[in-house]
This record gives sequence, structure tokens and C-alpha cells, in this order.
Amino acid sequence: MQPRNMSMSGVVDLAAVKAAQEAKAKAEQARAEAARNGGGGAVSPSSLVIDVSEADFESAVLQRSAEVPVVIDFWAEWCEPCKQLSPLLERLAAQYSGRFVLAKIDVDANQMLMQQFGVQGIPAVFAVVAGQALPLFQGAAPEEQIRGTLDQLIQVAEERFGLTGIAVDPEAEGEAPVVEEAPAGPYDALLEAAVQALDAGDLDGAVQAYKNVLSDDPGNTEAKLGLGQAQLLQRVQGLDPQQVRRDAAEKPADVQAQIAAADLDLIGGHVEDAFGRLVETVGRSAGEDRDAARVRLLELFEVVGADDPRVTTARAALARVLF
Repeated sequence: MQPRNMSMSGVVDLAAVKAAQEAKAKAEQARAEAARNGGGGAVSPSSLVIDVSEADFESAVLQRSAEVPVVIDFWAEWCEPCKQLSPLLERLAAQYSGRFVLAKIDVDANQMLMQQFGVQGIPAVFAVVAGQALPLFQGAAPEEQIRGTLDQLIQVAEERFGLTGIAVDPEAEGEAPVVEEAPAGPYDALLEAAVQALDAGDLDGAVQAYKNVLSDDPGNTEAKLGLGQAQLLQRVQGLDPQQVRRDAAEKPADVQAQIAAADLDLIGGHVEDAFGRLVETVGRSAGEDRDAARVRLLELFEVVGADDPRVTTARAALARVLF
């Protein structure tokens, strides 16, 4: 079982953008549903600490991370530092009262998950937010340091992904209430087909599937975002990165060379570089060339997401060079 949409290399992957948008939508939908039902949906304190295996990782961690940050504690029975860290993390999970969920993974019984996360030694602590994995720390750490790390994680989860945690009922006992899934929307099958096409490397099929949705529902946010991602992947497919960057460096006035380099910048996670390159290109070009650079920049804004602060900054810079 391969966890999906996880990026621990420090490079921004495009799936993270989609995951952020989906997580925000799900969080807002969950809050609206809770409001319609008069609140509720609170879980018991015991539900904040769970044992996770390879069999239930998808539902217990990846799916749950669309609602609340999931902190993962990789441990083993023979690990002495784990015996100090694990109880501390459990206590903090209770004290933070739903701002994060603690998932405990026994590495001896779940070697595949250990390998997929690149765990080199234990204890090792990771987090998964909206399907995105990131390392937090390895080894036993002071409580003050751990609290600081958790505070930063919670802040990022709320500001970037719209995750505000889950409600906890101190009086509740037993299992958390089972929430029935909402009925599938009219475009869920088409959107799932597009995701499957992306996973299979069928970019043409993914583009067409997203276009099919947009032909009936032009305002569909997920389809617009997915289409932008798929088209970006189409554009860079088959490019020689070294040649593209050489052309961009040697021909600063060549707008198409700068546009191609900006696409590669974004694919590689260099978001500010991509935006800055195109803003400069817009500023020093005119006519059709200028419009081409401007349009591509707007397309890349859509890929990253309007709520990203880097988009806000780049929009202001674009306005300055245009007006």
C-alpha cells in the first residue's frame, strides 16, 4: 500500500496544492454540516491517540488528515527513548484537545510504512496534513521544544489548509461516532477518473476528464485546479531541463524561453522564482509577447492557489509592472 500525496523532500509537489484546496473545502463542509445539525460530532479523548497499521493507514491517517493534523509516532517495544517520548506525546494529544491526533506506528510490525517515510532511526515523529507528510523531529526531545513544533504545525494547518481540529467531549466514552459519508456529487466519477489518469501518467486523459467537468460546471474549483496541474505537466513533458535553462539564461528577451523556464521552476517547487521570472518578463516585453507572459503567470497562479501568500505578493508585483 503506497501512501498518496506525500512529499518529504522539501520540494513543493503539485498534489499538495490540490490537497490544500480539497482540505479547505472538506473542513468548511464539515463545519457547515455540524452547524446544520446543531453542532455535535465531538469525539472522546481516547480517540485522539490511535494505533495504526499498514492495513488502515489510508483511512486512519491520510483521510483523517483532511480534517485534523495527524502526528505520527514511529516506535518499537525495544526502544528505550520511545518509552519516554510516547507517553509525553499522548499526554500532549490530550492537552491539545483535538488540535491534532496522535497515530502510533510500531515499526517492527509495519516495516513498509517505516521505509516509505524514510525513517532512519526511532523514535521518529512525522505529521500528515491534508495528505502531505513532513518530518518533525527524531529522537527524544524536551517537552518545550515539542510544544513549539506542535504549535507551528497547528498554525500552518489552520492558515494554509483551513484545518481547525476536531471537537472533543471530555464526558464521551468509547468509539467516536460514525459519520455517514455524503452522497457522491454529480461530477465525482469524472473527477476520480481524472485523478486515476494522472496517477497512470495519462495526461491527455486527465485533461479531457477535467474539461468534461468544466464544460457542464465552469466554476468547479477542483476541476479548474486539476486542469491547470495536468496542463502544466503536459507542457514540461519531454523538455530538456538543461537546455531550457540554458536558453533562458542566454536569451533573457526570449519570452517563450522564459515561459518554459518558469514552468520548470514551478514543477521543481521554486514558486517565487517562477513568479518573479514571469513578472520581470512582463515588465520588459510588449504586445503579444507581454500578453503571453501575463497569461502564463495567471495560469500558474491558478495552479498554486489564490490563497497562497506567494500568489498575493506576485499579483501585487504584476500590477506594478502593468500599471
